[in-house]
Order: sequence, then structure tokens, then C-alpha cells
Amino acid sequence: MELTPEREQELIENLARRLQRLHLIAPAILFLESNKPVSFIGSQALLFFQPVLRMLSAESMDEYVALFEQRASVERLIERLEQLADER
Repeated sequence: MELTPEREQELIENLARRLQRLHLIAPAILFLESNKPVSFIGSQALLFFQPVLRMLSAESMDEYVALFEQRASVERLIERLEQLADER
């Protein structure tokens, strides 16, 4: 699945805001930075756990899989999380 740049930005913003509401910005940045080299494997794990995740969330994981397959997208998410952390 290929994401449009607008949809990618929307997913990044939604995920970053959700992590901000849960006060998980710092742990998320640490996790993403340490797992950036294996982000593709993580995206494949999302596919594996998709049946379980569907029970927990109405959202489709396909778009998040596409988001985490690209290291550049992970880097943009980290940058957005850092911006939100600086706003505090």
C-alpha cells in the first residue's frame, strides 16, 4: 500500500497527538530511535498481529504498516514528537 504524502502526514499527526495525550512522547521517541534500523520488521509484526489489533481498535493497521515500512516516515514521526515535546 502506498500512502499519499497528505495521508502520511495525517497519520503522523494523529499518532503523535495520541501519544501526547497519553504522556508517552519521551518513551515513544526512545523506542522509535532505538528501533529505527529494524522499522521494516516492526511493520511486518503489525501485519502478523493485525487480527488481535482489530479487536482493540477499529482503525485499519494497513496504513500504519505502510507508514513504518519507510524509515523517512519514522524520522518524520520522531521530529513531530520532538516538536510537541518542545511546546510544553
